Amino acid sequence: MRINNCTEIRQKLLSRYSANKRELPWRRTKYPYPVWVSEVMLQQTQVKTVLKYYDPFMEKFPNIGELAQADVQDVLKAWEGMGYYARARNLHDAAAIIVKQYNGIIPNTKEELLKLPGVGDYIAAAVLSIAFGRPLAVVDGNVKRLLARLFVIDEYINASGSLKTFKSVAEQLLDISEPGAFNQALMEFGATICKSGNPACHACPLKGDCLAYRYQKVSEYPKKASKKERPEYHIAVGVVFKKGKVLITRRKHNGLLGGLWEFPGGKVRDGEKGEIACIREIREEVNLVVKVDSCLTRIRHEYSHFKIVMDVFICRYISGRVRLTGPAAHQWIKIKETDQYPFPGANHKFLPLLKEKQSALKAIL
Repeated sequence: MRINNCTEIRQKLLSRYSANKRELPWRRTKYPYPVWVSEVMLQQTQVKTVLKYYDPFMEKFPNIGELAQADVQDVLKAWEGMGYYARARNLHDAAAIIVKQYNGIIPNTKEELLKLPGVGDYIAAAVLSIAFGRPLAVVDGNVKRLLARLFVIDEYINASGSLKTFKSVAEQLLDISEPGAFNQALMEFGATICKSGNPACHACPLKGDCLAYRYQKVSEYPKKASKKERPEYHIAVGVVFKKGKVLITRRKHNGLLGGLWEFPGGKVRDGEKGEIACIREIREEVNLVVKVDSCLTRIRHEYSHFKIVMDVFICRYISGRVRLTGPAAHQWIKIKETDQYPFPGANHKFLPLLKEKQSALKAIL
């Protein structure tokens, strides 16, 4: 695809960005570390959510050395609630590599950046263009949506094979004299004007250039491939009490929710009752014999690729000694101490109720 009016579109985007850009904390500087942290946070997370986390995270880990030396549990705790925790683990791992191999200086070439954990084409292009002025185009969901409407691109934006097309168009459009500002202008325009559900076409300075607007097809773009229905799993979890404390276990570092703490449990088998599954899973997972005292609650939670229905049971320790396969850890803690540990979002849906009932539960158990 060849774009003929690049200069006009660039000027309009940069002009609007200069006059209307949002005052965001990570835009106060062009130092690589804050830019990198913000871009990792913004990947798969909306700006309004990141705003709650960015400043506290930067206060706790003000430079790459502090981040590298921190315990990964502290990093995950600071990230808690933002989801996609592999980003936090990779950020921590990459910081350690940068301190060890690059004397704490973030690499300024794409080849070196791409070797770091969690750094893909988008993160590399964003950091290098914004912090180092490298002429690299960024392509995120906002950019794809804007480009799809501007140039009526029929490829599915959620298909991995379409990235090459969108990147080619973005590279043609890129202002190589101001790549950082232009990339931010493009992403900001997609987030604030060319929005997903309700684009502000009436206020859009690009409507004269937009083919979807010209042909009255804005609602038809971007094209998306239909997603498969996410499977739903039934989970049974036990809050195991022993001498006034409860058992929590730490998930293995790699994998879904790696490094976070949780209450033991697992999948309920077909035809199996939740209480029975809870007892069985705790025996198989941590080698404890427990008795179910009561059902605390049932919660529902959604992840990107599946959903869960979780039954949470209050359990009484009977016998056994905790044994876990692999490097996973465990702790016996007081309920009030759960605030010190990073937990998955599903656990946070019942922790307030558990805290509310802790006095009554201690009297019983």
